[in-house]
Amino acid sequence: MTLSTKYNPSEAESKWYQYWMEHNMFQSTVDSTKEPYTIVIPPPNVTGVLHMGHMLNNTIQDVLIRKARMEGKNACWVPGTDHASIATEAKVVAMLKEKGIDKKSIGREAFLKYAWEWRERYGGIILEQLKKLGASCDWSRTRFTMDEDLSDAVITVFVDLYRKGKIYRGIRMVNWDPQGKTALSDDEVIFKEVKSKLYHIRYQIESSNEFITIATTRPETIMADVAICIHPEDRRYAHLKGKKALIPLINRPITIIEDDYVDMEFGTGCLKITPAHDINDYEIGLRHKLEVIDILNDDGSLNEKARILVGEDRFVARKKIVKLLKEAGQLEKEDDYTSNVGHSERTDAIIEPRLSLQWFLKMKDITQPALKAVMEDTVKLVPSKFKNMYSSWMENVRDWCISRQLWWGHRIPAYYLPNSEYVVAKTKDEAVALANRKYGTDYSKDDLVQDEDVLDTWFSSWLWPISVFDPGFFQTGEKNEDLKYYYPTNDLVTAPEILFFWVARMIIAGYEYTGEKPFQNVYLTGIVRDKLGRKMSKSLGNSPDPLELIKVYGADGVRTGMLFSSPAGNDLPFDEKLVEQGRNFCNKIWNAFRLIKGWKVVPGEDQENQAAVTWFENRFYQALEEIEDHFTKFRISDALITTYKLVWDDFCSWYLEMIKPDYQAPIDQYTLDKTIRFFENLMKILHPFMPFITEELWHQIDERKPNDVIMLSSWPSRATYEKGIIEDASQVFELVSQIRNIRASKGISPKESLPLTINTANPSLYTNFKGLLKKLANIHELDFKKQVDNAVSFVVKSDECFIALEGQVDVAQERENLEKDIVYTEGFLKSVLKKLGNERFVSNAPADVVEREKKKMNDAEAKLKALKESLSKLS
Repeated sequence: MTLSTKYNPSEAESKWYQYWMEHNMFQSTVDSTKEPYTIVIPPPNVTGVLHMGHMLNNTIQDVLIRKARMEGKNACWVPGTDHASIATEAKVVAMLKEKGIDKKSIGREAFLKYAWEWRERYGGIILEQLKKLGASCDWSRTRFTMDEDLSDAVITVFVDLYRKGKIYRGIRMVNWDPQGKTALSDDEVIFKEVKSKLYHIRYQIESSNEFITIATTRPETIMADVAICIHPEDRRYAHLKGKKALIPLINRPITIIEDDYVDMEFGTGCLKITPAHDINDYEIGLRHKLEVIDILNDDGSLNEKARILVGEDRFVARKKIVKLLKEAGQLEKEDDYTSNVGHSERTDAIIEPRLSLQWFLKMKDITQPALKAVMEDTVKLVPSKFKNMYSSWMENVRDWCISRQLWWGHRIPAYYLPNSEYVVAKTKDEAVALANRKYGTDYSKDDLVQDEDVLDTWFSSWLWPISVFDPGFFQTGEKNEDLKYYYPTNDLVTAPEILFFWVARMIIAGYEYTGEKPFQNVYLTGIVRDKLGRKMSKSLGNSPDPLELIKVYGADGVRTGMLFSSPAGNDLPFDEKLVEQGRNFCNKIWNAFRLIKGWKVVPGEDQENQAAVTWFENRFYQALEEIEDHFTKFRISDALITTYKLVWDDFCSWYLEMIKPDYQAPIDQYTLDKTIRFFENLMKILHPFMPFITEELWHQIDERKPNDVIMLSSWPSRATYEKGIIEDASQVFELVSQIRNIRASKGISPKESLPLTINTANPSLYTNFKGLLKKLANIHELDFKKQVDNAVSFVVKSDECFIALEGQVDVAQERENLEKDIVYTEGFLKSVLKKLGNERFVSNAPADVVEREKKKMNDAEAKLKALKESLSKLS
């Protein structure tokens, strides 16, 4: 193949992704001779398009799956999408509104037809976009949470849990989304700090000129007040116990009660009790058997029970109520006030606490195996700091409100009878039979009405690791071959914000139905933020279009740019310069190979290159060990950075310079063959991170058979390496860098060869690399003496080095340089000693890390000694 001057990402990406797909290279089937490696995708919403969070999450998944595939494992990455009840219904309602169609006017059946059409048209967009990123999912296994068999699994589980007594229906205070017009679970409420006002309102005591002042942030709810509460020990208000106060504006009398829930120090020490619109008030209301008055419609507007401002939106009503209170002389004052206010995770609407008849799943007992699994690391959270958050949530979990007042989703399989009772069954036919057995009647299908609500979306996706392989398992209890082979899955990659929405619930479902964990590891990524630390979002306009980034920088450039600064669990401060760095890395690799392919070759072996070949071979296996260690600890960013340095610094900057023949001179066959093998191995360890350029270069290296692709090649095997050779070479590289710096500071041309003298106890270290010193530092003479007059001196490790210069050396300048080196080295040594003096570090850090720090200490001490000796000789 002819290698083009410049790498063309779009051409390579289109060509190789199509090639992989046409040859079914992402597909996985049960193979008992291979170890399975399985990932299930966190199913993106069908409403979604690719954003930066998806880019990070799916890049990490693809890195893991591609590495496993190269390691000979049967890699299976299952893709799919989530029906996203709230978000999708909102999209379809908005679409219909643009056409002048009202959801309620056309009815459920017609609405669902539109919803399915919308899903068919837009639901697969994000999966197609993931292909642009290079995601190597088994697309033949693509699932949708409302596929017929997956839906059947959801309904089966509901019926099963109901029959076990774990699902119940009851009136409870729930989180109500007035925009989505549905209940939400606690986990779907996001608390945000909101600046508001604290209004001090005067309530007149009935048949008296006395007033009692109440502080509230929600004056629009005063019409729903049923009592005023004071603390039993608050002497200020003891005389008012049992009396009545009049609600301002509507003059409805309410009783003054006592309860120790009241905080005497907050506000005025009096609390208005509004059970329908506050969870704490609701609890007080239960204790005191108070009436419940709900003055809000499901869209957040005031209803007839409010008596005034009927039909007004709650926030419009707030402003108007404040104005009316002022006019009536019943608003004493208003203060600035900041509080945490719950918002809908889906619509961002401010949540209303609301009493509602809903379906709930009892969580206390069902969560215990899942709590134990994580706390004992049977399911490992990465990073482990999330274990405390997980245990706190699980130990304080409330029953899960699983019903939603929507049409798009899995309809609750409860059927209501003419006698106001209900039965739960998978189908209407089963419900009729059950009702007739239970009540001794002769109901027909026409007599039964199915519940209007659907199930919370997470009630389907909590079954995902099981249902994507065997949805029928929930009906039969017998595992098919796929479930036996692929489950439990290996690694789950997801965002911390859905640790409770989804991850915890999948673990709960896994133990409830299989008795096993659903996955071994949960890698929790950080949030992608802009340079100002803000979470990227469309509303802020601070999120680049991922597909545009891919067009400009190439998929490999974007993937590496995303991973350069994304350690697990820590937020990623995205900077487009990182993506640019990724593109530059692609160009560096491409140009390195062009250089190699451009060399002429002669038979034989050049002994001067042997040291370079030996060094890089050892360095490669050292780096490979580091990379694999990073992978085992899910340090994906660190694995990439180690690979990046191996390619850019060690291979391109040092190795190729060491073996590069003189202009138009040939290279020996042995060195070229070894270099090509090195390059092949570098492409292999780069492939999971940069699949496209590595595949392109793999086929440029050699003619390949159709299935001989890099993504199916073998991951390099580990081999022993000699640390001594690597350390010696590192010392020589430092020497070369020092000589280059001296040339630059003294204005000496790189073409002018120089004599080098080294005062060392180990001359062979340098003679082994004599040819490289000659080539890289242009040294024509290498000698070993203790002292050289009229020379520039410097220290490498503990060795004194001298370069004799014609003319007088500036002794004062040399002394200043040595003094600067001494100050720097003393500072470096101090920082290392501080780390080694930290008992926590020494006790908890891996042994090899501590050993490296000790070596740094020894090297710094030796260098400091040599520097001081050099300085003394100048005095």
